[in-house]
Amino acid sequence: MPGADLTAGSQAIHIKGLVATSSHRSIPHLTPKDVPMTDAPALLLSENAAKRIANLAAQETKPVMFRIAVSGGGCSGFQYGFSFDDTKNEDDQLFEQNGVRVVIDTTSLAYLAGSQVDFVEDLVGAAFAITNPNASSSCSCGNSFAVG
Repeated sequence: MPGADLTAGSQAIHIKGLVATSSHRSIPHLTPKDVPMTDAPALLLSENAAKRIANLAAQETKPVMFRIAVSGGGCSGFQYGFSFDDTKNEDDQLFEQNGVRVVIDTTSLAYLAGSQVDFVEDLVGAAFAITNPNASSSCSCGNSFAVG
């Protein structure tokens, strides 16, 4: 559903193919100078991720964008969140790749700059996976990370 947060509590949940974790701790406001930045594009979306997002978005009742956010929590300090949203906020950056629209707020973008988003399916399940060049470490599940 548009605008819905597809995360709850501090547990991992699976909704319509999305995997995310959440806690209700806030993160400090960062600017790009606070996080090591790379020369890479702001965000790369793999073909697998774009196909999965397009498939899920087609099930929504109205056009939506795929929102990627970073929040405080998880085993490593920060965690990724995924949701669908029909609204672009003032502080959001909009990216369009492979026919998919992705929105990221500027605070989260400082943590995600240069990242690649993929959708991976294996024997243990399917999930969106983020390869983040700004992360100094991450937990084994891949849902949380630390910045050096």
